[in-house]
Amino acid sequence: MRRIHLPPERIGAARAELTAEARHYLRDVLRLSPGDEVELFDGRGGAWPARLEPGWEALSLGERRAAAAAGPAVHLLFALAKGEKVDLVVQKATELGAARVAPFAAERSVVRLEPEKGVERTVRWRRIAEEAARQCGRADVPEVAAPAPLEAALAAVPPGFRLVVLHGEGGAPLAALPLEGAPGLALVVGPEGGLTAEELRTCDAAGALRATLGPRTLRAETAAIVAVALAQAAVGDLR
Repeated sequence: MRRIHLPPERIGAARAELTAEARHYLRDVLRLSPGDEVELFDGRGGAWPARLEPGWEALSLGERRAAAAAGPAVHLLFALAKGEKVDLVVQKATELGAARVAPFAAERSVVRLEPEKGVERTVRWRRIAEEAARQCGRADVPEVAAPAPLEAALAAVPPGFRLVVLHGEGGAPLAALPLEGAPGLALVVGPEGGLTAEELRTCDAAGALRATLGPRTLRAETAAIVAVALAQAAVGDLR
């Protein structure tokens, strides 16, 4: 089914107003015609069968589709990386069902973003998350936070969440940790060189459990994707 995302404020009881971007996508990219059917989703769990109205201004809506029951939320705190690695992590974490992705500046991160550049990157990452949600059939779009220091990223983890830091030494296998019973799970994945001793102490002070992803040395972006998949297999919708 061809899908389109619109913000909730543009969606009424029986009709949704198209944005210029959505109009371009339906008309010029998908090459649809008035009367063609699509699925509309609002990024917050709501989805509707919809039909394109004449004039390219709006969609006529059918009955709202009930979202699947949500399990424990999986949040990913991921150290900033160079190139398009963060793009990849945001895309794949969205496909795997992560509820939030929070890039953070680690001491060993190669990338250093000035505030203005951080805003630009965040806009880009949010668009990637939206497109990944459209492609994979999600009715919600995960929150993508602006880059922040590790301490701020940890402070934003909701109360009651099980916090897990992925570390190559001294951790138990992720699947062996006591993950059940919490409203959510927050995973911390460091940069290529790993988290420093001070950063690990910061995670310990926040109540983090330490976990390992096995005997192989993984790239940071691979570790982030594997961690989300294992967490979803343990407590989420991949069980």
